[in-house]
Amino acid sequence: MKINWGTSIVIAFVAFISFILFFVFRMSTEVKAEHDLVTEDYYKDELGYQKDIDAEQNAKNLSDSMKIVVSKEGLKISFPQNQTATKISGNVFLYRPSNKQLDFDLPISLSDSNLLIPDERLLDGRWNIKVFWEYEGKSFLHKKNITY
Repeated sequence: MKINWGTSIVIAFVAFISFILFFVFRMSTEVKAEHDLVTEDYYKDELGYQKDIDAEQNAKNLSDSMKIVVSKEGLKISFPQNQTATKISGNVFLYRPSNKQLDFDLPISLSDSNLLIPDERLLDGRWNIKVFWEYEGKSFLHKKNITY
């Protein structure tokens, strides 16, 4: 049987469509390729985004900025020296882009201007850190991406 050019084009189209459908089906059923939003309440969080922008600007306007340093003991977060440590309240959110089960939230409770997150809590890899704190009724937000 001889295959002419018209039949060859049809076979090529069918093969290409089958190839695309195979990968669409495989990626939609693959457990490793889950397509989650960054947060569960993404749209609700979007409504409060202006507060985050204002808090981030407040943090940038500080004369003494926050410092996040990776050390042997863990992750050391140093709050501004001109703010009294006992008046600072808020939380530290650590987000792991590769695995949401590793995400965690820590309340800020300070006796001096430093907060240490122990090495045991952090696995090697990329972490997105959000430090949200309030001092004397004013909100501050500091974001940083680190590789631990």
